[in-house]
Amino acid sequence: MFFSLKEQVAIVTGGGSGIGLTVATRFIEAGATVVIADLNDCCELAESLGCDSYTVDVSNREAMQGMVDHVVSKFGAIDVLINNAGVFAGYKTLVDTPPEDFLHCYRVNVLGVTNGIAVAAPHMTTGGRIVNMASLAGVTGCVDLASYGASKHAVVGITKTAALELGARGIRVNCICPASVNTPMAHEPGGELLLEWEEVMSPLGRICEPEEVAAMVHFLATQDCGFVNGQALTIDGGLSVGVNDRARRALAVSGGIYDE
Repeated sequence: MFFSLKEQVAIVTGGGSGIGLTVATRFIEAGATVVIADLNDCCELAESLGCDSYTVDVSNREAMQGMVDHVVSKFGAIDVLINNAGVFAGYKTLVDTPPEDFLHCYRVNVLGVTNGIAVAAPHMTTGGRIVNMASLAGVTGCVDLASYGASKHAVVGITKTAALELGARGIRVNCICPASVNTPMAHEPGGELLLEWEEVMSPLGRICEPEEVAAMVHFLATQDCGFVNGQALTIDGGLSVGVNDRARRALAVSGGIYDE
């Protein structure tokens, strides 16, 4: 069966909501044994989904080690790690962003990924897969998201380094770089203009749905794509490839070049 995750043990950090929950649900449907790792207690949620859960702060290496020890003790292995847990610190210009915002994003978005890889990889055998959640803001600049973008650029770099270092053991490491995804985080106050801009600039005329990100994660997490490694895969509806005609006309009209 193509893209099966049967008999695979998968950890999904930040799996209690948003993209992480959608990924966890899809993995369960594909036959995986899933552990939702989240800062919040997800015991009731996990029970309703038919999976396991573990409450953990991904920025804490010792806590993450405890989570991995629990998973290995209970299920015997770790086949797939999805480093999805992430935060952002609101919308501010770079010059108005305090150091605390950079540290906040670094602790979760960067240390969360490095901690996950460091503690899980030693328990992975040949064929292990790690998928990190980066962002379109991790491969381009993004106005008013300096602290978030800096942390996601770091995730892309970590992914490439880990792919080089772990490839000899047959462990593949990739990351996904989505544009705005239709989750509560994307609709935080201050992001309205960004969402409107993406809807205009995307050739598809909309933002991404969490199920579409989960589908890409699922692909990378299976054995079917065994030669995809060290990649930062953009999922943005074509937003980054150029200016579509609808956007071009909107920009021209707003700039006073011509009237429709």
